[in-house]
Amino acid sequence: MLDKIGIAKRIAREIQDGYYVNLGIGIPTLCANYIPEGMHVVLQSENGILGMGPFPFEGDEDADLINAGKQTVTLLPGSSLFDSAMSFGMIRSQKVDLTILGAMEVSEEGDIANWKIPGKMVKGMGGAMDLVASAKNIIVAMQHVNKAGESKLLPKCSLPLTGLRCVKRIVTELATVDVIHGRGFKLIERAPGISVEQIKNATAGRLIIEGEIPEMQIS
Repeated sequence: MLDKIGIAKRIAREIQDGYYVNLGIGIPTLCANYIPEGMHVVLQSENGILGMGPFPFEGDEDADLINAGKQTVTLLPGSSLFDSAMSFGMIRSQKVDLTILGAMEVSEEGDIANWKIPGKMVKGMGGAMDLVASAKNIIVAMQHVNKAGESKLLPKCSLPLTGLRCVKRIVTELATVDVIHGRGFKLIERAPGISVEQIKNATAGRLIIEGEIPEMQIS
């Protein structure tokens, strides 16, 4: 079973040279630390940063330099800062090649719920709705089950939706799955030490299993 760092490492393998990438709040922000050395990737934050680097070491933080999740970040040479209007102009005009988001639920049709739990206070819906409506490619980093052991990969989301039919791939502590519209979740990889049967038991939505399922390679 993967921890959050393991999930981030696996998703970092999806990033390609030359990509402009937006990292959502939570596990996705960890991906910045695991981009392969020598690869040129530009990380975008919707609060107005282009060219984020890894998280700063303890003692090197700048409280005025934060990402959309209010975490302190670093800047790489050539980075730029601008207002949120320009940032969302980039997102809405599809200048972002890959968006990596966290989620509370994903449906077998690729619907995502990641902004609100009814009855709990939230600061706002943030930029996720623009990102899911405009992104070319969306990968979700999430836990396969909730704290009660209930599946978060569902036939239909029960929480308020962020976007419809937009998720293409999901990486959890148990597996990598793709969303095949009209069919369900297709199992692509197993986390190290996890069996196909464990993944089946943890997935409430339809799960497509074809052939031998390889184990994830986490460098």
